[in-house]
Amino acid sequence: MWVQQGQGQGHGQRRPSCPAEAWLSDGRNVLHFQPVVWDRWQQELEVTSGQLLRDQAVPLLQRRQRLSRDQAIRLWRERRAAGWKTCPPQWTPPPPLNP
Repeated sequence: MWVQQGQGQGHGQRRPSCPAEAWLSDGRNVLHFQPVVWDRWQQELEVTSGQLLRDQAVPLLQRRQRLSRDQAIRLWRERRAAGWKTCPPQWTPPPPLNP
């Protein structure tokens, strides 16, 4: 989502200035990361969690929260380390929460 394969944070390589919308899933749970505030002084993403239900066409949306860029990166890395995989969009995202 933020660092391309083979890139690091040293040696003159940086994260992209604004991440793209991204999705992660462990096969049952889904996380949707969406940038909502992105300027020089403040970067926030809205993270929406949902649970896949066998008898439903779309996941049950459980929680929306705003995270700082660093918190969102930490969450992304933790989930990826736990085996979560990127996935295609699982629902039409609701409009972002007001600050």
